[in-house]
Amino acid sequence: MPSTTFAALGVPAAVASRLEQRGITTPFPIQAATLPDALAGRDVCGKAPTGSGKTLAFGIPLVTRTSKAQPRHPRGLVLVPTRELANQVSEELIALAGPKGARVMTVFGGVGFGGQIQALRRGVDILVACPGRLADLVRQGEVRLDAVEVVVLDEADRMADMGFLPEVRRLLDTVRPDRQTLLFSATLDGDVDVLIRHYQKQPVRHEIAVEQDAPQNRHVFWRAERSERLELTIPVVNAEWPAIVFTRTKHGADRLAKQLNKSGVASVAIHGDRSQAQRERALAAFTNGKAQVLVATDVAARGIHVDAVACVVHYDPPADEKDYTHRSGRTGRAGAAGVVLSLIAMEQHKGVKLMQRKLGLPVGIDHPDMATFSTAGARPTPPVLAQEPTPTHAPRQHRPSAPSTQQRPRRPQVQGRGKAPSRRGGR
Repeated sequence: MPSTTFAALGVPAAVASRLEQRGITTPFPIQAATLPDALAGRDVCGKAPTGSGKTLAFGIPLVTRTSKAQPRHPRGLVLVPTRELANQVSEELIALAGPKGARVMTVFGGVGFGGQIQALRRGVDILVACPGRLADLVRQGEVRLDAVEVVVLDEADRMADMGFLPEVRRLLDTVRPDRQTLLFSATLDGDVDVLIRHYQKQPVRHEIAVEQDAPQNRHVFWRAERSERLELTIPVVNAEWPAIVFTRTKHGADRLAKQLNKSGVASVAIHGDRSQAQRERALAAFTNGKAQVLVATDVAARGIHVDAVACVVHYDPPADEKDYTHRSGRTGRAGAAGVVLSLIAMEQHKGVKLMQRKLGLPVGIDHPDMATFSTAGARPTPPVLAQEPTPTHAPRQHRPSAPSTQQRPRRPQVQGRGKAPSRRGGR
């Protein structure tokens, strides 16, 4: 697609100016494809790889087309699968809207209801929500969705994978029927197609594939018994970092993070049993370069948008090819190349080879060879992570920064680290 500008796509001058101030001047393909239709009020299905700029693709029309709301009756709604993604989307919307624009807030579980209820009673224009907590607030009568003009379903396939589809459908059934619905996802088949058929009206489809000449991730599969995995992981993440290492269980994530720290690899863990404050501190440490490794369960495979991750390690193999793709998509974002390493025990070989065939990857599992990681020694000295105290209270609310979703800084940048609730850019 020929290069264009946001203004040429119909983006209002004020929004385009705010983007330019952040160094965002050239739309990504998914933005160039979908913005004209979305700004015109049409229903849109957008399919694009992870890291392709989908947040701006729906965020710009959302802040442009959403009107002022009455208390408890938001005008714009974004449904997302995870707390982290809710914060990141909220951060981007606040930056797009500007200080005098739409009031934005997030609602999700893991934190108390009090602050969220107070903000809803004051009035919020755009609500970014996880389905479970939003459903609770609807049942309590603290929010009504019958005034919503624009609905966004972000990471729709992940919401289906996580079992949120029935709740999503119940919520959509309460939204005004003449709304605009924007759906963005890495896939548009299966359960996502159910949402398209039932909740969109003559949607315009836009599918963006990975460009053939774009940098591609290297996929490496090593033979590694369970007792060998730690010793193989340490030199890899010292050679290729920042790195995200995936484990199957929450306990496994905590244990591995402790083992890596004991071995001198600054690491933090994130999973569903950690409090919101702990998760935010772990992400902040990783984002700020204080930790070189983020050890995660699949809660982080989708929804945490981090640029400049050099390596993903499948410490425990994923459940299937879809999870492999979701996890692996944390590296090689925004046009950068990355490396994906899987550590495979003997009893897992058959299943992994079947997955390789389904994904169109070369079939085979090699003996470990550090020569694969040629950048060893090319990166700065890894950080040393100080022991983090156990939180005793909720973190102090603050005004977040608004990093560009289309820049690629040397350190990983989480696109949004805000806290709920927020309004008019405040926290």
